[in-house]
Amino acid sequence: MDFDSARGIDRRRLVKWGGLAAAGVVTAGAPLVSPGTGHGDSAPTGSSGHDQMPRDTLPGGAYDRYVAQLAAAGKFSGVVLLSHRGRTVLSRSYGMADQEKGIRNHEGTAFSLSSAGKPFHAVAILQLAQQGKLRLSDTVGTHLTGFATDIAHQVNIHHLLSGTSGLDSPDEDVQRVFQSRDEVHEYYEQRARQAKLVGVPGTPTTTHAEAEVTISALIVEAVAGTTYWDYIQENIFKRCGMTGSAFYTRPQWLTDKHIAHPYMKLADGSVVDAIRNLDKGSPSPYVLGKNPGRAFIDAPGDGGFATAPDLVRFAHALGDGTLLDRPWADVLTGAKIPHGPTSFGAYGIPIKIVNGQWMYQRAGGNPGVGANWSIYPYSGWVGVILTNGDSDSVSLVDIIGQQTQAITGAPAGGAAGG
Repeated sequence: MDFDSARGIDRRRLVKWGGLAAAGVVTAGAPLVSPGTGHGDSAPTGSSGHDQMPRDTLPGGAYDRYVAQLAAAGKFSGVVLLSHRGRTVLSRSYGMADQEKGIRNHEGTAFSLSSAGKPFHAVAILQLAQQGKLRLSDTVGTHLTGFATDIAHQVNIHHLLSGTSGLDSPDEDVQRVFQSRDEVHEYYEQRARQAKLVGVPGTPTTTHAEAEVTISALIVEAVAGTTYWDYIQENIFKRCGMTGSAFYTRPQWLTDKHIAHPYMKLADGSVVDAIRNLDKGSPSPYVLGKNPGRAFIDAPGDGGFATAPDLVRFAHALGDGTLLDRPWADVLTGAKIPHGPTSFGAYGIPIKIVNGQWMYQRAGGNPGVGANWSIYPYSGWVGVILTNGDSDSVSLVDIIGQQTQAITGAPAGGAAGG
């Protein structure tokens, strides 16, 4: 449901809240959360520089000041959170979740995830593979009917998850206003069936194919016998204790005081609540005409809503066996495709080596929406950034870079690239 940047594209050029991007996450071999010496262990351990708590991530540090200055200048609305080995070290909330009703953002506010929710479909596929209900070598035709012969016989689940399917999707009707879950499901299933095989399966590409995500979700539904949304709710959100997370519908987005509204900047410079102004769309060339509120519910395989603490719970559950046995977690996060000198593609998430350590990260965006979660497995850090307002001068990538610099010491300009 959002604009998802691909490998090797300049994210700083693409991302001004509304035109955002997928920015990376993961590897095999290192635990997703460093075991350390226990929860709340925030002091330097002396065993490794990676185990020391960066001073700049403490309240009052450079990262905290940076985000506060953005908020004071009207350039940031949302929540930032840093967790170190299960202990919240920094949690800040700025701006309004619903200006009309005077509801402020807070730690318990749920934000639209856009592409930051895409890894859920990869986790779901691997859960079913772990149970022996499917194989990553299964072709599309093994589980689904009605697809073109070349797609059904040549494209397999590994291709879908690694972004190497060779598929191309038809243009999306960004003006359409959906009125039900069934309508959303039917539309995106039909679009997936209209996808064309334009490349050689297994070959890396530089474009994101929406059909890869939708077809993966359809396979989850076919194998599990339930809707994608219900599967994720039961087998990811519920397992992780993500009580503030769900695939909320537009009526809930409008009325639930715990959900942040997206504030979208228009061509004339004015800012509107996208949910309350479905007739208006973004002027950004990367998401031209889009309005996230037109979706009744996020497309199968994409999006969802989550709070910052819930995303920390998800990060920990990836590594402690809650979601996947360790070998299957390694399958999820292992480097599959080289994208750059230090960046690689995994399943549903790019990954990057930053200043000698892995950074796992996934970002997403739409008009008025920006979301990112980052895992630093060598040091036990998890960072979350959730926003609900467009900014012309500051991108989500800029804030990710500052976060990564605080934790790894890497220059902010290169932390989220690749």
